[in-house]
Amino acid sequence: MPVGEGTVRLRPPVNTLDPRVVGWWRTRWLLLTAGPVAVLAVLGAFLEPARFWLLLCAAVLAVVGAGCAGLLPLWWFRTHRWEVTDEAVYVRTGALRQEWRIAPMSRIQTVDTVRGPLEQLCRLATVTVTTASSKGAVRIEGLDHELAAELAERLTRITQDTSGDAT
Repeated sequence: MPVGEGTVRLRPPVNTLDPRVVGWWRTRWLLLTAGPVAVLAVLGAFLEPARFWLLLCAAVLAVVGAGCAGLLPLWWFRTHRWEVTDEAVYVRTGALRQEWRIAPMSRIQTVDTVRGPLEQLCRLATVTVTTASSKGAVRIEGLDHELAAELAERLTRITQDTSGDAT
């Protein structure tokens, strides 16, 4: 398709996420790690023949989980970007395997704002932009909850003013 007027181009989005997202990601990672570590530790306490191996696995998993919780969220924060223009929503996610998504305004069907319990504690929110794409919705995680509400309102206003034609 030739690039012309009205064409949306793939380009790097300019906005970073809210810095509080690092703490949110760390907490989620630690909670995800804590469950299996606790199960292994409890089993190790009660199963004498396998105690050494179960506790060793629990300790290794705890160290790896803590290391990942310390490093990965910083890396993710540096690589995740988003931007909204009058033409499209741009999102780039991923550290090793980067994914760039564009949702043209004319394709947006719904805009949702979600705040789970941990997001509420961190005063963050996720904006989900649903399109007719088979790839699924475009999500912008880790936004300040007030910015997310303003963004959802802005997207709703822009999409109402945008023609449904995808030409």
